[in-house]
Amino acid sequence: MGYIKGFFMLQKLGFLPGFNKQVTETGAEGQWFDGDNVRFRYGTPEKIGGWDQLGTDKLTGAARAIHNWDDNIGLKYSAIGTNRILYVYQEGVFYDIHPIRATITGADFTSTSSSKTVTVTVSSTANLFDDDIVMFETVSGLSGSTFTNATFEGQKFMVTSVLSATTFTITMAVVESGSALTNAGTAKVLYYYRVGPSQQESGFGWGTGLYGGTVSGAATTTLASGINDTVTNIPLTSSAAFPTTGEIRIGSEDISFTANNTSTNILSGGAREINGTTKTSHSGGDAVTNITDFTPWGESSSTSQFTISPGLWVFDNFGTKLIALIYNGECFEWDAAATNAVATRATIISGAPTASRHVLVSTPDRHLVFFGTETTIGDKSTQDDMFIRFSDQENINEYTITADNTAGSQRLAAGSKIMSAVKGRDAIYVWSDTSLFLMQFVGSPFTFAFAQAGTNCGLIGKNAAVEVDGSAYWMSENGFFTYDGQLKSMTCLVEDFVYDNLNSVPRDLINAGVNNLFGEINWFYCAGTSTTVDKVVTYNYLDSTKQRPIWTTGTLNRSAWVDSAVYDKPHATLYDPSDNASYDVTGNTDGSSIYYQHETGTDQQNANGVITAVTANIVSGDFDITQRRSSTGQVVGTPDLRGDGEYIMRITRFIPDFIDQTGDTQVSFTTRDYPNSTPTTTNFTTTTSTTFKSTRLRARSIALKVANTSSGQDWKLGTFRLDIAPGGMR
Repeated sequence: MGYIKGFFMLQKLGFLPGFNKQVTETGAEGQWFDGDNVRFRYGTPEKIGGWDQLGTDKLTGAARAIHNWDDNIGLKYSAIGTNRILYVYQEGVFYDIHPIRATITGADFTSTSSSKTVTVTVSSTANLFDDDIVMFETVSGLSGSTFTNATFEGQKFMVTSVLSATTFTITMAVVESGSALTNAGTAKVLYYYRVGPSQQESGFGWGTGLYGGTVSGAATTTLASGINDTVTNIPLTSSAAFPTTGEIRIGSEDISFTANNTSTNILSGGAREINGTTKTSHSGGDAVTNITDFTPWGESSSTSQFTISPGLWVFDNFGTKLIALIYNGECFEWDAAATNAVATRATIISGAPTASRHVLVSTPDRHLVFFGTETTIGDKSTQDDMFIRFSDQENINEYTITADNTAGSQRLAAGSKIMSAVKGRDAIYVWSDTSLFLMQFVGSPFTFAFAQAGTNCGLIGKNAAVEVDGSAYWMSENGFFTYDGQLKSMTCLVEDFVYDNLNSVPRDLINAGVNNLFGEINWFYCAGTSTTVDKVVTYNYLDSTKQRPIWTTGTLNRSAWVDSAVYDKPHATLYDPSDNASYDVTGNTDGSSIYYQHETGTDQQNANGVITAVTANIVSGDFDITQRRSSTGQVVGTPDLRGDGEYIMRITRFIPDFIDQTGDTQVSFTTRDYPNSTPTTTNFTTTTSTTFKSTRLRARSIALKVANTSSGQDWKLGTFRLDIAPGGMR
């Protein structure tokens, strides 16, 4: 190795905006390679804004859609749809406006000492399933028990198990410690419309309904005594009605058994946590159900693999009315302008289709348009995934086509199913799984015209598209696309990073959201084996150019997002499947969601209300140096940072530069001699008064990292300078 004399000289570090993850760290010289919770403005990286919780409650289930609008006197509303309940948020309070599909009058309650299980007996369970939501009203006749009339009155419960056509169980918050209820009391039972599972997963056969058998007549009993999570011999009050071998359900756990001793009432040879359930302890008196001969809704049968759709909502507003569609189900309306509106519930739209994949209000012509809907209104068996139906103008209750109205229908040809639709400036964008169509209002006699605008560009999931300033942006199976009058494949410098690690099963959980405050489009998705949204990829549509599109990636996990418009900040939801602490449903086992306002301050408010840091960082690609020489081999000028790695670098100091800085910021340099060498990281803490930091760095290549780790810290990067010189040549 020959030593080259040189002198130290300050050199500016400059990196192109956005991440480039299509290459290695070495290949990303002069570019940013990685980071988290950062954005680019005017080409410069900065930490994203913080967020705080709206309202003080956790919502039941997974929030999958948000829609903001205001009424005719300026009151602002947010509709939040979870896979269990439809909420309206107004002035800091959540209101349950979920529609009721059936009401049964006359319910008895039975409890067991030292058990949380209560059995409800009704005249009909009205096609009830496990995990459905029920509410009780006009409760009377309960006394002597831990559970009183007030325990049930106006309260919602998640159904633990359906025992028969007339009985189901619920799980209370505490055990029965008083005189057990025995067919005591009367009540009215309100059955909530079913939305669907919290997650999207692979299933088999007809596992989305009771097609594998029937609940009616299934053997039921109770546990004779409590069991822990390891016991394989199950003591029953009576096992006489159970088969010799089979499967049972206790609470939310399924257990198999290979022998039934009816003399001792013990099922033995058991295997715990079958059918993908989780083993847990159970109390004496807990309900035990034979599930040997049937497959309930939400479980898999055995053949014909397919994907079980998650419970989703689609929202729009028709004037002051909220339009709310259950994905592949019924459509409802709720009028914010009605007297005491928050005390009312959404009701089904009379005359409208009862099974549709999507809905929107066409503006300004004001037709209610259903996509992937019924060819015969009211007959769900006629749902056609490529069929479109729209109402008469200004009349959301009229869909029959006549000579003097504008109602109509159209079937699209390219694709197997309509995925979604988004309103644009001059047309409605309609995506199938393979193609893009334009739907444009033209007036009589056809009302709408349809044109195919692109092929091999279908939508990956129903919420993966947005419209911004006359252009549509979406995520497809094979990349990102935009349409502004022409179909274009978007150059994405993080595409392989996203798609190579994308969990393609829960594709309907992918949700796109615009943040117009910063010119960004976020796509939130499930990575790896995760079935819960845990990653985000972001495109900056304001600062991107054809030569340099600006993309970032991160770990921000949001199950739904809505842009600022009605409210001055974006709103979003976080879903936690492991947190069942919903404020309004007893016995919830489906997780909960937090409602957030974004771009507020520097920190985040976590699910427990605690303020913690939004940790952000950005990492450059590796940079190295070369030394110019004259034709005679003499060193000429200063070393060039964008080199070929010919020389070892020596860095004796760096001078930090921040456009904005609050609190401390961590600056790190990662050094290595070869791409596959073990890296060495040297960390420094800079404050607003730091003028320079002395270093003793020596390596062939170096990468810069800027980060914050504590609350109250914020930063926007300026131009760093390094005191650098070649230290030797190999």
